[in-house]
Amino acid sequence: MAPASPFPAPRCHWPRTPGGAAAAPPCGWVGARSPEGSPSLRPPPRPAAAMVPKAEPNRGDPAITKAPSDTKRHRYIKLQNGLNALLISDINNVEEEFSEEEGGAESEIETDNDNDSGTDSKDDGENSDSKDDEKVKPEESPSDLDMEIEGLAVEEAWAEPTGKKEEDESTEKMSAAALCVTVGSFCDPEDLPGLVHFLEDMVFLGSLKYPDENGFDVFLKKHGGSGNASTDCELTVFHFDIQQQYFKAALDRWAQFFIHPLMIRDAINREVEAIDNEYQLAKPCDANSWEVLLGSLARPGHPMRKFFLGNAETLKHEPKKSNIDIYTRLKDFWQNYYSAPYMNLVVQSKETLNTLENWVTEIFSQIPNNGLPKPSFDHLKDRFDTPEFHRLYRVVLVSNIHLLNIIWALSPQERNYRVKPLRYISWLVGHEGKDSILSFLRKKYLWAVALSGGNAETGFEQNSTYSIFKISVTLTSEGYEHFYEVASVVFQYMKMLQKVGPDKRIWKEIQKINDNEFSFQDQVGPINYVENICENMHLFCKQDFLTGNQLLFDYKPEVIAEALDLFCPQRANLCLLSTNNEGKCPLKERWLEMQYSVEDIEQYWAAVWAFDFELNPDLRHPEENEYLATDFSLKAPDFPEVDYPVKVLNTPQGCMWYRKDNKFRKPEAYVHFHLISPEVQRSAESVVLLDIFVSILPLNLSEPACGADIAKLEYKLVAGEHGLIIRVKGFSHKLPLLLQLIVDHLSDFSFTPAVFEMIKEELKKTYFNMLIKSEVLAKKLQFTPLAHPCPVQFRVVDLPNTHLLCKVKTLNKGDANSEVTVYYQAGARSLRECVLTDLLVMHMEEPCFSFLRTKETLGYHVYPAYRNNSGIIGFSISVTTQATKHNSEFVDKKIEEFLLYFEEKMKLLTEDAFHAQVIRKKQSSKPPQALCS
Repeated sequence: MAPASPFPAPRCHWPRTPGGAAAAPPCGWVGARSPEGSPSLRPPPRPAAAMVPKAEPNRGDPAITKAPSDTKRHRYIKLQNGLNALLISDINNVEEEFSEEEGGAESEIETDNDNDSGTDSKDDGENSDSKDDEKVKPEESPSDLDMEIEGLAVEEAWAEPTGKKEEDESTEKMSAAALCVTVGSFCDPEDLPGLVHFLEDMVFLGSLKYPDENGFDVFLKKHGGSGNASTDCELTVFHFDIQQQYFKAALDRWAQFFIHPLMIRDAINREVEAIDNEYQLAKPCDANSWEVLLGSLARPGHPMRKFFLGNAETLKHEPKKSNIDIYTRLKDFWQNYYSAPYMNLVVQSKETLNTLENWVTEIFSQIPNNGLPKPSFDHLKDRFDTPEFHRLYRVVLVSNIHLLNIIWALSPQERNYRVKPLRYISWLVGHEGKDSILSFLRKKYLWAVALSGGNAETGFEQNSTYSIFKISVTLTSEGYEHFYEVASVVFQYMKMLQKVGPDKRIWKEIQKINDNEFSFQDQVGPINYVENICENMHLFCKQDFLTGNQLLFDYKPEVIAEALDLFCPQRANLCLLSTNNEGKCPLKERWLEMQYSVEDIEQYWAAVWAFDFELNPDLRHPEENEYLATDFSLKAPDFPEVDYPVKVLNTPQGCMWYRKDNKFRKPEAYVHFHLISPEVQRSAESVVLLDIFVSILPLNLSEPACGADIAKLEYKLVAGEHGLIIRVKGFSHKLPLLLQLIVDHLSDFSFTPAVFEMIKEELKKTYFNMLIKSEVLAKKLQFTPLAHPCPVQFRVVDLPNTHLLCKVKTLNKGDANSEVTVYYQAGARSLRECVLTDLLVMHMEEPCFSFLRTKETLGYHVYPAYRNNSGIIGFSISVTTQATKHNSEFVDKKIEEFLLYFEEKMKLLTEDAFHAQVIRKKQSSKPPQALCS
């Protein structure tokens, strides 16, 4: 459907996923309900499977609707202190239920005999506060195989099932928990911006029961786990996972942060430095800066005007001038807002529900209930209905791109989750097929490259006070000059939607697509699953905990029409964002220093939009979707069961490999083609021409293939090292139609000179936008200028055994962030040595973070990485720091000091600690993409 925004997602991003309320009211559901609580969904039935008998110790709540493929059991409870909890048992057969129940008594009293810092490393906790919530890594490209024009992380999305008949024991035994405090940055005190975000960091520095400052993180790492936390406008979410046998011990340690955290006073300055490093990284980020600027347009007194991130000025220097004791304020805020009734807890483990209920009741009933009413912002009305909002803003971007954002601030739509009017409108606006906004702007004028529209469902765009609807158009250079005309086309489309009114056929089509996707959805890892659910348990009624964000339930045209009526030009904010605005924007936003200007809408256009302007006859509702799958039956077996793909066709022109999925048994197919050509590497020009080809072909496909994309049939065209890679996946029923469409456009490829010039200019911007990121530039360096013409050689240089230094100035002169990467090459190694190197890096993660980030406070991003460059093995350590704080030589020296420290630490490695990392590696590994590439 609509392409993603060219802006990267901000750090505080909260995908809206299933949740519910403590006092869960009954909800209506169209259709009958199965004995397990699943509705008779509109999607076609899955292949028949044996019913799993219900065992009393693991009886789930039949009121909670779940997907037909979901074998987990769910139970909702509310503790006496007011905490809401959803328990999830992923035991999937009767024998396991009884064996786990019998073993539950042992688990109840099982504790880890080692101290929190781990017996294998007595120095783990020294001067350290390492938390996974801060380990946000920039994009990495450790392997040349990943360096494809479509992106650095495409491989993960196309990972294939391995075909093993049984899950690895380590994967089956992973347990996870997430806790959402329904209080966020909206509650920041006026005199301490960023305090809620700061508290999220400080709360993990030990507890009264487990005082070791870094003990919990070390405990997780020792037992193959990980943890994270983030702060949003009205939520603060914490989550972790760990091997099952240590789950109860981890729950007890984790719960203490909400029962009696220490929040060590001596760590405040160090943690403020970490917050400030994060702030420095956010400054050159266009998405973060734009959000802060837009928030400043809210009415005075609205919390959206606050500075949520915080920095050294707001959390250290200003409090010191005002004699504010920030330690006392942190403690007071925790006591006032970290109250049990404000919390949603979700736990998942391979235990019975009875066992989980006993653990949760025993441990989390100790969280205090302060008896105070929960903060509410429902009284805030007309949040952005101000003269400042309804104007034109020109903004200077760091990225080389032209964007037109048209924003409406609506009344909060969370209450309409069963109808989802904004999803309906977003689906129509983002449609790229015939008679759509994007098709018109592309074909008639070449004014637009991409368009996205809707509500991102982050706290910034959707909360209890408002819902944002944003239409973002990526403009060509000519489109930038005609942005008013582009905006007028958007307004004509919105007016058409108002005139025609809600269309039940379209709503039902969206509903059917969502139902199909829900019924055959892939199983999510435990840590992501529990995090997604806990965030919105306060929004949905109990039966919709797992479905509330994914499905459309009730068709109510009056609700959709009411929302549509709000989309008039007079209520909109226009924002033109571009590097071309440099020199035209005298104003500067206070916190992230985004340059901007503000002006009234041009009088001519204001007059046009003020009256009943004419509709555009080229803009209409989309036609019925021919790609919507209706046959979900599985094909009869016609091939021997194998664990790996086997060659079924071998000709001089190429070969084909095939493997039938006998594990997940879904009516889906994955098809990958690699069209290899020696022409690609003949010159740098050939490489760029392939990039242009891979950009034009999707442009030609965008309109005819739009229906396939909407029906969840996916395709990707990638410019690889040796040629064109084509990938398609989705429901088997209609996938051949999409593949045939791609082949037809490939064989009958054509373009106009105007399209070629437009794509060439956009590709230049893409290259530039990649290289202005210091972490990307550090991985794409060439030590000598390329001769012209020069054959492209994808090779790895054998580095001499000496210290080599390369310094490059960033392309973004206003960015103070520096990337220091130290690379250690090991050469061509055996498979066993490759795996050992990877495990070495995993062992390095926590101490590297603790030493370089926590102890030395060098920067926000600190991480080691396993490197496999075309079969040449090595590892690297990267630190993102600020040139205003540390020079690169100093950081390099500290990295060398860390390696000496780490060498001594590895001498103390125990067999148990090594085995735990092996298990963790098995859990995190993806099946080799090379099987289908």
